[in-house]
Amino acid sequence: MDEKLESTLWNIQQRNLGEPEFIQAVKEVLGSVGVVLAKYPKFAEQKIIERICEPERQVIFRVPWQDDQGEVHINRGFRVQFNSALGPFKGGLRFHPSVNLSIVKFLGFEQIFKNALTGMPIGGGKGGSDFDPKGRSDDEVMRFCQSFMTELSRHLGEYTDVPAGDVGVGKREIGFLFGQYKRISNRYESGVLTGKGLSYGGALVRTEATGYGLGYFVQEMLAARGESLEGKTCLVSGAGNVAIYAIEKVTQLGGKVVACSDSKGVVYDEAGIDLPTLKRIKEVERLPIESYCKSRKQSHYQAGGNLWEIKCDVAIPCATQNELTGKDADALLRGGCLAVAEGANMP
Repeated sequence: MDEKLESTLWNIQQRNLGEPEFIQAVKEVLGSVGVVLAKYPKFAEQKIIERICEPERQVIFRVPWQDDQGEVHINRGFRVQFNSALGPFKGGLRFHPSVNLSIVKFLGFEQIFKNALTGMPIGGGKGGSDFDPKGRSDDEVMRFCQSFMTELSRHLGEYTDVPAGDVGVGKREIGFLFGQYKRISNRYESGVLTGKGLSYGGALVRTEATGYGLGYFVQEMLAARGESLEGKTCLVSGAGNVAIYAIEKVTQLGGKVVACSDSKGVVYDEAGIDLPTLKRIKEVERLPIESYCKSRKQSHYQAGGNLWEIKCDVAIPCATQNELTGKDADALLRGGCLAVAEGANMP
């Protein structure tokens, strides 16, 4: 990184103290734009980098809701509308206890470039809350989503900002959010949220798209080395939407996924992860992955285990940011790993 960019980065760090995830994402991008700035000096004159690194709008709001016992809870909601130069803000909503402004800004910043690469008129943004849907009843999740959307709705619109799902936000949550938006706006505005069910304006293959695309990406990565997925042993972290459909596509392309995980632990199945069992546990029953072993007696579960210590040919992190450490990378290399394909954001 050249001296001017170092100075720019220092200024950005001073403006965003206590936001390590966001600064990490900014460093990653600034480390690759020096050549472009040298070629187009007007970008520096017009402070394009500084503009890109400053969100157009940051919304933080209170989300009060009531549980099934009548106790009131207060969570914090976020929506960072980062950049609309190409089109309406677009990016998911994450419901997880770890969510804070730094994480939302990091995700929204990356979304600018991910969306730009599609060639479509889409800007970048991200949102979420520190609400944890795990262990909550459908009614509790509904009440939270309705309260969350009551505030967020004033900042959305199909030509303004279009959220989607992310960690902790699936079709159930999107349905509750969309219902509340429709109720408040008095409009059936199907373009305001993506990831909806097919019966109320959703798109075909939307559920599978990210995981399937990742499977095809793995196939092309290996092909560039003269390899194929056929017979390759794979590890997939996570057990959410991206992980499940990455497992499905990798399996269809000839790979064998022998392990996956959730926030509690790791499941290893030497015969290959049984997808119908995994889908039932995570998509229908919404249980911890430990329950997989009750249906697949030959499988093993390790609470708090490290997935990346298992020998594999391909590693596919699909859980969350910064999940792969230097120590994990060493373990993968020792285990003969040929490729790492990213399903999560900056894993």
